[in-house]
Amino acid sequence: MTGPTPDILHHAALDARMVKAARGIKLLSLASWPAAVQGPFLESFARGQPQLPRIDYEKFDFSAERRELDAIAAEADPAHPLGRYLVESTRSWTLAAQLLEALGTAAVTAHSLALFGAPDEILPGNGPTTREAARHFIAIANELDHELLAPEEQVPVSATALQLQLQNDLDGFFDGRVIAVELDPDLIAKAAAGATRIRLRQGAAFSDYDRRQLFHHEALVHSLTALNGRGQPLLPSLALSSPRATETQEGLATFAEQITGSIDIARMKRISLRIEAIALALDGADFIEVFRYFVAAGQDPEESFSSAQRVFRGVPLGGGAAFTKDTVYLRGLIGVHTFFRRSLQQDRLQLCRWLFAGKMTLGDARAFAPLFEAGVLAPPRWLPDWVRRANGLAGMLAFSLFANRIRLDALSDPATGR
Repeated sequence: MTGPTPDILHHAALDARMVKAARGIKLLSLASWPAAVQGPFLESFARGQPQLPRIDYEKFDFSAERRELDAIAAEADPAHPLGRYLVESTRSWTLAAQLLEALGTAAVTAHSLALFGAPDEILPGNGPTTREAARHFIAIANELDHELLAPEEQVPVSATALQLQLQNDLDGFFDGRVIAVELDPDLIAKAAAGATRIRLRQGAAFSDYDRRQLFHHEALVHSLTALNGRGQPLLPSLALSSPRATETQEGLATFAEQITGSIDIARMKRISLRIEAIALALDGADFIEVFRYFVAAGQDPEESFSSAQRVFRGVPLGGGAAFTKDTVYLRGLIGVHTFFRRSLQQDRLQLCRWLFAGKMTLGDARAFAPLFEAGVLAPPRWLPDWVRRANGLAGMLAFSLFANRIRLDALSDPATGR
């Protein structure tokens, strides 16, 4: 590799400025609810008189950061792959900043839709809508006989036990303590992941599937891509959870669950229920109605509260508004699956590995290919085993490509011969 060219250095300098400008725009953490609101609501629900939670959001002013982001976009060359990446990324961070500045108002919904899309969007490949796909998985989950579950699938695991198990899994993968697993009594969600730590809600019960999902989804996608992104000498923004990369990140993480056999139908139902709940909220359902929707779907009150607060992060609770981030899971999964299959078809599986070099979109991975080949961008230091083993991955994708050619509606019923 020769030294970076002036255009590369120019955009690398802009990227460093973007990292600094975006540092305080922490969308999910700043829009999330404090854990203290859960108890009073569940108590009011248990008395039969549920009351809407009161959420007091901090007031933010990111005007200086937005001006800097606009300046970076103006100095970037949109005809250059790094320039285009910077223009799209700064636009994404600006939208996130505007969303945070509007917390607690109906304006959050418009910004959320611009960042993450809506439940009625068409899936990649001109398929059904995201909401239709969600209803498909909910219906299958509801029809599945609970007795089909293996005994080990029904044994709860404590947060303390899972902490020890997951920590051992991670230390083995990284050959040392790279990611720490911690217990957090103030966490509303059951788990949350950052670059160097995974938090588990103290007192929560987990399953064996949860352990595998946390390992493959949170640690070996979200945390791993952040760690690999930190190793990028010229594009450190690839370590950041840019809102524009959310769909690919969640799709890649959910695909990792799928290809490793770590996703169960209950997990698909949980993802799908959130999508349906977002649609209900946008159609006018308030927080209590959405909470009751999750309870009626089989979730316990604590999980139902956690699910409902995901829908109402940052928005008014009276109905007609929603935080739509959870619509990206199914859309992202289909998009990533298609990307991997197409990469196999085009003999470009290397693209799939580069996708782990930082937090990027599927389009970024394609656009950055010449930069990876030239050594401008560093390959990923860490890769999940299922990506590293190209032959096994190719075998799975080749079967998927062929199986999609078989029309189930054209097959005869083995019981009737028709």
